[in-house]
Amino acid sequence: MMQKEELQELSRAIAACRVCRDMPAKGEAHRLPHEPRPIATLSGTARILIAGQAPGLRVHESGLPFNDASGDRLRQWLNVDRESFYNPEHFAMLPMGFCFPGYDAAGSDMPPRKECAPLWRKRAMDAMPQIELILTIGQYAQAWHMGPERMASMTETVAEWRRYLLTNRSPAILPLPHPSWRNSGWLKRHPWFEAELLPVLQERVRILVS
Repeated sequence: MMQKEELQELSRAIAACRVCRDMPAKGEAHRLPHEPRPIATLSGTARILIAGQAPGLRVHESGLPFNDASGDRLRQWLNVDRESFYNPEHFAMLPMGFCFPGYDAAGSDMPPRKECAPLWRKRAMDAMPQIELILTIGQYAQAWHMGPERMASMTETVAEWRRYLLTNRSPAILPLPHPSWRNSGWLKRHPWFEAELLPVLQERVRILVS
């Protein structure tokens, strides 16, 4: 396991990263349109990793991951309060893109930047070997962490959650939809998520943060 000082050094290096601004993966035309503010929480003790998508504008402005309505819903799913959620002894947070990617022409968040994962993800994961449960939120995190094991769609992947969670895999993986308000309709159409998946998730979280 990395020493505390080495983990802190990695966190500082991520916070100082400006690759998406200075050397964008797709060329100058795809430069990040604002000053980068990488947001990630590494931990040498947390047993749960939240693998999200990318910060939204409110998170970008505050510097606090999931500090928005999506975070409120996610904390409800996990059945934890803000104090526990933001305690790095309980949760590490590593989005697929560390910076707010900006908006597309329709006013929706752009996909996570392509520079982050190849540059930082394996190094960050290797720095946290104590992680026992990875919550993969949305298709980008599921694609990276689950690879060919994920299903054709996010819905199918989440529906097969038992296949990924209830195995001898280490760390265990539990796929989740994004907790955005935009997915409220999805939750209504798939009542099994709240009735079957969430109780198991909450019990697993209770055990791992106790």
